[in-house]
Amino acid sequence: MTDRAVERAHAYYRALDEHDYETLADLLAPGFVHDRPDMTLEGRERFVQFMREERPQKETSHPIDAVFESEDGSVAVRGRLLAADGTEITGFVDVFSLTDGTIRRIETYTD
Repeated sequence: MTDRAVERAHAYYRALDEHDYETLADLLAPGFVHDRPDMTLEGRERFVQFMREERPQKETSHPIDAVFESEDGSVAVRGRLLAADGTEITGFVDVFSLTDGTIRRIETYTD
């Protein structure tokens, strides 16, 4: 596992929290898939559109509590989704799968 995969995971949360959708798109593979408990979003453009225009709360932050690296090239991130006022919306674990330095899939597990 390389530090680059961990850097990509951190950059993903920074892009979300800072509303930097250009950087977010650059981090994701064209065929990116986000599989989460309430929906699956397929395709980089669809995911970025959802984050930019459709997510229920846009003013959130994602403090990271722990990062776990796997020998198979995946990274798991345990953190919390916080509302703008700092209250916790949910805890989460995101499992990142990367190919050639881009994020191709995130599987999200929530409290």
